[in-house]
Amino acid sequence: MASVGSEAKLVDIVGSYIARSGQSELPDVVVSKAKHHILDTLAAIVSGSRLKPGQVAIDFVQSQVAAQEAQVIGSQTVSSAVNAAFANAMMGHADETDDAHLASRTHPGCAVVPAALAMSERGESNGMDFLKSVVAGYEIGCRITQAIGIDNIRKKSFCTFSLGGNFGAASAAAAAARLDERQVKYALSYAAHQALAMTYWTRDEEHVEKAYVFGGMPARNGVMAVLQIQSGFTGVGNPFGGEGNFFEPFAPDAQPDLLIRGLGKDFEVMSASIKKYAVGYPIQAPVDGLLRMIGRHGFSAGNVESITTGIDAWNASIVNDRDMPDINLQHLLAVTLLDGGLSFEAAHSFARMQDTAVLDVRKRVKLIKDSGLPRNHCTIEVKTRDGCIYSERITTVHGRPDNPMPTEMVEAKCRELMIPILGEDRTGMLIDRIWNLEHLSSIRELRPLLSASSENTEASHH
Repeated sequence: MASVGSEAKLVDIVGSYIARSGQSELPDVVVSKAKHHILDTLAAIVSGSRLKPGQVAIDFVQSQVAAQEAQVIGSQTVSSAVNAAFANAMMGHADETDDAHLASRTHPGCAVVPAALAMSERGESNGMDFLKSVVAGYEIGCRITQAIGIDNIRKKSFCTFSLGGNFGAASAAAAAARLDERQVKYALSYAAHQALAMTYWTRDEEHVEKAYVFGGMPARNGVMAVLQIQSGFTGVGNPFGGEGNFFEPFAPDAQPDLLIRGLGKDFEVMSASIKKYAVGYPIQAPVDGLLRMIGRHGFSAGNVESITTGIDAWNASIVNDRDMPDINLQHLLAVTLLDGGLSFEAAHSFARMQDTAVLDVRKRVKLIKDSGLPRNHCTIEVKTRDGCIYSERITTVHGRPDNPMPTEMVEAKCRELMIPILGEDRTGMLIDRIWNLEHLSSIRELRPLLSASSENTEASHH
């Protein structure tokens, strides 16, 4: 592990970066990529406002008496920055629609964007200041787990998603609030105390606690810490160094210097992935592979004898015969084969999990835990009833950094998610505002586009 002296320098560099992020100039390619992730996250929040985790979060916030500082998306409620960040982040991971950062094992958008948005609304920041705070959140949140070491975190049954989300949300909120360097260090110290959650979230059957661990709790923690610092709370100025520091409990081989390597230059948002399909990340490659094979060979459910797909053991355990449709690999491959595609509605229909046609195809789908496959790669083999065998190895899908989704593809996905709730006109206006954030004088201009009309508040996305 780095020396105490170098760790003191480390927190100075991180604190300075966050405190000065609002004055920095970002490369055009980073601005464009950040806009993609902001829009993608807002679409996940809008669609999540009609799913159970989003609904319980909205109901909870509406029961609280709070200052009117930020919009609770998908509702008519304007609440405190803490409440809005919490509810919007719950919605952001209410589903499996939000973005991912594979190297850090985090879902940064669902925690970072709501925290940045709430604090930006509270301070009436302009569009580019909001975007810069989002970029700062990705920078720190996606680096912290890599600095600790993914395996070091998992060996102790801690959750990378919550840990990265806490630091990402705190950093984004601190940047949006324009904290000075000393205050940023205090906020990071508070984030360190709040960061840990357990991995038993995998047993959550309704996605509510998972949405809390990935999004709601980190966003709430980050915004609350920053507001407390603004009100006069003080703390330890160097959580990363000295006796009992943040890295010490994890492992002697943690690499704290990874937290600052390339900081403000390499931009972690550029390494984040946007999901093409609104399903659990381990299912992206198998669905994409099956659709490629259907397009190439023209087979259909009627003449398929079996489908066998292999993915790594960790991911296989997450998506093997789950009770929820959007994270059940066998079910989703069956639906994809029957439909020749995979829409949001099809991926989330509980009714189709009982459909006899789907169940018939699902019996022909086999999942293999393949320890030889890299994470998020897959193999897929299809045998047809006339004796043909087709196979593919999928190493990338649209949305990953090495195969990014073009703007029009991101926009098409987000339209599908938002139009049923916001309507076509408001969805179009919201997309236009995000593509032109640099011209937005106040982020509060998004409020009427992100709220829900009274007739739509109780509407079901399904």
